[in-house]
Amino acid sequence: MKTQHPYIQSLLRFMDASPCNFLAVNSMKSILLENGFIEKQLDDEMKWNPGEKFFLTKNDSAIFAFKIGKKKPVETGFKIVAAHSDSPCFRIKPHAEMLTEGGIVKLNTEVYGGPILYTWFDRPLSIAGRVILKGKDALHPVTRLLKIDRPLMSISHLAIHFNRAVNEGNPLSKQKDMLPIVAKVNDQMESNNMLVRLIASELDVDFHDILDFDMMLYDTEKACLFGLNEEFISSGRLDDLSMAHAAITAITEATDEDATLVAAIFDNEETGSGTKQGAGSPVLANVLLRLNVASGGNFDAFSRAIARSFMISADNAHAFHPNYAEKYDPTNHPVLGGGPCIKINANCKYMSDAHSAAIFKSLCDDAGMPCQYFVNHSDVAGGSTLGNILTGQIDIEGVDVGNPLLAMHSVRETASVTDHIAMIEVMKQFFKK
Repeated sequence: MKTQHPYIQSLLRFMDASPCNFLAVNSMKSILLENGFIEKQLDDEMKWNPGEKFFLTKNDSAIFAFKIGKKKPVETGFKIVAAHSDSPCFRIKPHAEMLTEGGIVKLNTEVYGGPILYTWFDRPLSIAGRVILKGKDALHPVTRLLKIDRPLMSISHLAIHFNRAVNEGNPLSKQKDMLPIVAKVNDQMESNNMLVRLIASELDVDFHDILDFDMMLYDTEKACLFGLNEEFISSGRLDDLSMAHAAITAITEATDEDATLVAAIFDNEETGSGTKQGAGSPVLANVLLRLNVASGGNFDAFSRAIARSFMISADNAHAFHPNYAEKYDPTNHPVLGGGPCIKINANCKYMSDAHSAAIFKSLCDDAGMPCQYFVNHSDVAGGSTLGNILTGQIDIEGVDVGNPLLAMHSVRETASVTDHIAMIEVMKQFFKK
């Protein structure tokens, strides 16, 4: 493999270590700890210590990193980059084992978010997530993370001989067609609690100590580069872990010592952000308010701080697909390798407007990086993202941006090497004095 930029080597390692939201947050914790950040808890007393670097987590699946500035928030506002930790996938249901004819065991799963279902067929899959164990009492269970690195299962497609029209369109049932095969056993007893016993063995804990779990399927194939010059990135979950990686990398290398800098990585964007760890919750607003109070500011000072703040909401955009030109806006379709995208929508699905877009474009210019615009084809409805949801909690100015991807929500998506480097440089410019 050709020598690659350190940011790209870091991204590939990060993607392989982050098969689900919980492991992604754990990976980000490791990066922050390696760069001098300390971990605090949400119920710790908030103190104002200029120069301090710390992070907080929520529900093990959202993480918020802070660099406290020398000046109070009322003087500089907050500089915030937001992204999300979750991606479409399959979650394992309780009592998941389903014994079928011949001793074949399949697992009962539920779809999380909006994956491209057929891209999950006939791949080596495994499981990752968190396991909840008995603690000192009922209100204080213990959390352990688990990633099984070896292939455990596969979702096998029906042979074409039984569906000759499969290539003409193939409607799929999430409950019938998308269940993975995990084992062949001799009797019902062998299949009982098979998954929980596997988890207990992997964690080296007593089977009876496992109270519950949040476990997801993931594709075991590693993230990689491809193209004649290794100019493309292929990986699962680039939406939106590539932007989370960019945000965390940027804040660890930030040089602004006056303003308070924030990298906010929420969970559950793919299902609407309406959770305690999602962008629709007051979790970030509460921490910012507490920081303002700790700095000696009152509510008026907090409102003034927010008025002086700016947020970059970073969630990936759709790259121009050369086989489907008709799906894209004729003049605003970003291309792979063309640089970060400003996301625009006339019906305010994104928080970008001319003023905030101009700020981001100027940041790109100052960083010496290209900039593109993404606007949906007028006959194609677009989705929303973190920006507008967050403004329901904090009345902050900001811009929705993202790097272009192909095959968004596929089990493997495609991005550009140069775009990822560019986004980090632009975020660093935002965090730069």
